[in-house]
Amino acid sequence: MSGGRPGAVTSGGQVRLERDGAVAVIVIDNPPINAGSAGVRRGLLDAIAEVAADPGVTAAVLIGAGKTFIAGSDLREFGQPLEEPQLPAVIAAIEACPKPVVAALHGAALGGGFELALGCDARIAAPGTLVGLPEVTLGMIPGAGGTQRLPRLVGISTAIGMICEGRRVAAADALALGLVDALAEGEGAEALRAAAIAHAQALSGSKCRVADRPVPVEPAERIEAAAGAALRAGRNRPPVVEAIRAVRAAAGRPLNEALAEERAVFQRLRLETEAAARRHLFFAERESARIPGLEGVAPRRLERVGVIGAGTMGTGIAIAALDAGLPVILLERDAGALDTGMARLRDHYARRVDAGKMSAEAAGKRLAALDPATDMGALGTADLVIEAVFEDLPVKQDLFHRLDAVLAPGAVLASNTSYLDLDAIAAATGRPQDVVGLHFFSPANVMRLLEVVRGTKTAPEVLATGLALAKRLGKLPVVAGNAFGFIGNRIYAAYRRQCEFLIEEGALPAGIDAALERFGFAMGPFAVADLSGLDIAWRMRRQQAATQSLLACPAARYVEIPDRLCEAGRLGRKTGAGYYRYPPGARRGEPDPEVTALIEAASAAKGIVRRAISDDEIVIRVLLTMVNEAACLLSEGVSARASDIDLVLVNGYGFPPWEGGPLFWAGRRDPAWLGAELARLAELSGPGFRSCDTGVLATA
Repeated sequence: MSGGRPGAVTSGGQVRLERDGAVAVIVIDNPPINAGSAGVRRGLLDAIAEVAADPGVTAAVLIGAGKTFIAGSDLREFGQPLEEPQLPAVIAAIEACPKPVVAALHGAALGGGFELALGCDARIAAPGTLVGLPEVTLGMIPGAGGTQRLPRLVGISTAIGMICEGRRVAAADALALGLVDALAEGEGAEALRAAAIAHAQALSGSKCRVADRPVPVEPAERIEAAAGAALRAGRNRPPVVEAIRAVRAAAGRPLNEALAEERAVFQRLRLETEAAARRHLFFAERESARIPGLEGVAPRRLERVGVIGAGTMGTGIAIAALDAGLPVILLERDAGALDTGMARLRDHYARRVDAGKMSAEAAGKRLAALDPATDMGALGTADLVIEAVFEDLPVKQDLFHRLDAVLAPGAVLASNTSYLDLDAIAAATGRPQDVVGLHFFSPANVMRLLEVVRGTKTAPEVLATGLALAKRLGKLPVVAGNAFGFIGNRIYAAYRRQCEFLIEEGALPAGIDAALERFGFAMGPFAVADLSGLDIAWRMRRQQAATQSLLACPAARYVEIPDRLCEAGRLGRKTGAGYYRYPPGARRGEPDPEVTALIEAASAAKGIVRRAISDDEIVIRVLLTMVNEAACLLSEGVSARASDIDLVLVNGYGFPPWEGGPLFWAGRRDPAWLGAELARLAELSGPGFRSCDTGVLATA
């Protein structure tokens, strides 16, 4: 590289060397995200060796081509033996290099990418850069020194929080924390490159290894508080426990010993079920965005959104749109309902300001972009309108019929229905091709999942517009076909029904909830029912009965217990009693002898001899019910992929992410066992249970 030649290429072009005076610029060029693959690692080792050997080079800059530094390691490698050289060897070479190496960060420097940067002598970041160590969220711990070098910059307590949360830190905050040494002035790759080269020259050949810094001393109480908070938030999962242990070791063990132990834990965890499950979900998210038939289809204009309904769901949707920088027209039927919704919105932003999560100026800008209205004509300027009104088919059909007269040609009509027939709603308009389902999950401004429902006549560009909105809102969109309950609620209805069978046979609500929460569900089904209100499902069952579904089929097994609770006025938390009772001030429901008596009487009325049901049976029956219903959805074409179903259940229904979703769970079971247990499930569930061919899971 001496003699001023423009550059040398190594590792098939993934890493190349360029010269800027006495500074060597090592460029990582492995599109699309510069993943730290084996080829990149080999190229980096070769480049560092050349830098060290060249007497004409005084320093080096490590920079990424394209839109990002290294957005992370190549996760496809993590389920198999890792190719040499591994990342710790690359970082060791950088630290052993007699010349300083400066990392120039832009886009994202995450996981192994940030660990590589921490192995450098300095870090310069472009505005907009994100840095972080998200390995715990992928079922592992940082394995290339992240748990040892990060605490030397920010302290043990902050490092515990960052690593266990998988927190991504923006450039300005990274500078304040000392994660980066300076921010580049100006935008663009050239400004970053120039700033990094200038910093490398200013080091005058001196090494500044993070590994040589002492771990800052801080009160033990602060460390304990950080560890306790991380364990609670992380539900004591093994990666969280191991990450805390590894970070603590930074202050108490020699660096080489701590690094070796960190690597050993990383190597063990990356091969365990939790890491495989989380990798499955990671790749499932990527795959969910690939919709057959939408290649090259452009979305329609999306500059202003209308939201109809200022209740909890409607205001949540409005907040999500406002936070994404979209002007919103919020429509209600009368001034009183609109005032209530506006108060809810103002309270939300006031709480954000009070909590220090938003400036008063930013909150003011959000509210200024909101146009409240009671006249439907105000929606005439909206490019997309989302209704969030009462879940009743005639109500929604009437609304869509009236929207025809006021919406501009080409405007997209979206329904937030969670169960109803989207085609029946679309038929009420003269433009069914413009109708799409956007099923938000509550609270809509918090929950990532968004089911994007394609009706029979939904135009491709309308579906693309729904997906574009999801991306703009920062949501995780999953496309579903039009069928009762779409993906999530269809499976959840089957899940809840199986739990009702279980209480009829001998279990009690508290026992079922406890068993499923121990498995990893965020909440058990009966606690969820009480929280959302038992009358919601009651109304749905009566609607189904009117359309000759479950209740109208005399052969189907039907559990009357939920109806009896509703008839007794026990509608859940809002009435102080449902499956549980809720004394004033109680944070959780308490088992109620009245409910036990009602359940036992219902079993006796059917001649059912109640029996003890183990936690294992509860969990297996629930999971198999989900798997069977998922197979039905795949067979019917409601869901295009098994992985889409896993995404919906994990992100919308509290399924434990460390299990990867019900179909990932099923895929790791012995097929013969799975078939036998599904047959037993059908027998236990009785008449009306529809067994579906789980063979579709292997090809979906």
